[in-house]
Amino acid sequence: MATKKKVADGKPGAEELEGDWSLPVRRQPETLRLREAGPSFTVNDIEKSRAWYRDVLGCLEKDRWERDGKLVGLEMRAGAVAFYIEQDDWKKGRDRMKGEGFSIYCTTAQDIDELAALIKARGGTLADGPQSRPGGSRDFAIVDPDGFKIRIASST
Repeated sequence: MATKKKVADGKPGAEELEGDWSLPVRRQPETLRLREAGPSFTVNDIEKSRAWYRDVLGCLEKDRWERDGKLVGLEMRAGAVAFYIEQDDWKKGRDRMKGEGFSIYCTTAQDIDELAALIKARGGTLADGPQSRPGGSRDFAIVDPDGFKIRIASST
């Protein structure tokens, strides 16, 4: 078994390991270990959603997809988070509900109260908050034009 030498701060570094050292054996069958997630929202009006995610929420347009010269999809970025926006093709009907019973939880290092005020100044309407939560975080929620709820919280 490997032994570790302590360094000045009391934590071993890679160069301080002596002997054979390896990562722990993973439980079998191996569990799922994701690195990133990006929600994909089917929307009624992609141009309206594009403007809302860009101008109200403050996302950047990273990529776009067109079919026959018409915009059908977007990748909107907010820091490390991607929101994929797709134009509804109406194959499931024009009256289907979107966003019902769904929310996405995002964290940020930004000041929640300042961010909420900025979104409101850009024309956004908060669904709730900003509010304090147990554990010291603060959050608020906003709903996009198709009813998808996005909760933004301070990372603690």
